Amino acid sequence: MTAFERAPNDPDRAELNPVLKLALELGPLGIFFFANAYGDRLADAFPPLAALGGRLFIATAFFIVATAISLSVSFALIRRLPIMPLISGVVVLVFGGLTLILQDETFIKMKPTIVNVLFGSTLLIGLAFGRSLLGYVFDSVFKLDDEGWRKLTFRWGVFFFVLAVLNEVVWRNFSNDFWVNFKVFGIMPITIAFTLAQMPLIQRHALEEAEKG
Repeated sequence: MTAFERAPNDPDRAELNPVLKLALELGPLGIFFFANAYGDRLADAFPPLAALGGRLFIATAFFIVATAISLSVSFALIRRLPIMPLISGVVVLVFGGLTLILQDETFIKMKPTIVNVLFGSTLLIGLAFGRSLLGYVFDSVFKLDDEGWRKLTFRWGVFFFVLAVLNEVVWRNFSNDFWVNFKVFGIMPITIAFTLAQMPLIQRHALEEAEKG
């Protein structure tokens, strides 16, 4: 029995409550922002944390732990590992670990770039082999025909590469705090705006509409 989540249309696919799923996916990011904003106070309250380095290093350690807990809770609830959060989690663990071990902020700053390139590549390569992998992410929200999933998958694949470029521009040209704020409060509005821009396509290819036609 596979440890990974089942295909979108598999009748045995287990689903998390959408609110809980969102909390598990965004929770580690919120903890990362909090630990970066209050890293100095955390180090004063818990002196061993000071050995990790500055605020960004403390935030990275919290991010690693929160990501591991999030994946563990997901697995405990549905007995499956969600594919996209798992990819992101592995990159967090690897690059976050390198950040702490080598005391080099570059690794954690490049994490969003690597994750977005991986997501974009996965979606576009999967599409080239006839698989619309975006359904693993949005199947609980949208029910689309095959053409709709193909078009939406292609658009998201390209969008992930745009996010990767944006992250590179920001971390290489602005301060740590600006980058953290952009990561937490910039990427989300951009992603929401992009998602809303896809609504006409989603409405055209919704299965309910297709069946009526």
